[in-house]
Amino acid sequence: MAEEKSVLMYKGHPLMRKDNLIYYGSMADAYIVMLQVLESKKVGDTDIATRVSVQLQLTDPAARSRDRVVKKSEKDGLYTALDVGCVWLERALAGK
Repeated sequence: MAEEKSVLMYKGHPLMRKDNLIYYGSMADAYIVMLQVLESKKVGDTDIATRVSVQLQLTDPAARSRDRVVKKSEKDGLYTALDVGCVWLERALAGK
């Protein structure tokens, strides 16, 4: 049987990780959130993110890379950063 890869979803949007970058949202939408782990600490065998950069970005390929960033912030901890990013993404996609 072929094993189907499932995409991790959080509050109705896909969540994908590549090394220290986490992308939240779909490239088919107008906006995505990029989370970048800047610092982490070791707890047992696990790395825990202590400082995370959050950016709300346009997905338009015609836009220059510096013009894609709509909002940015730094947060302490992954949950706080993801929470802020989720609110930004929902508001941007709703057109507010």
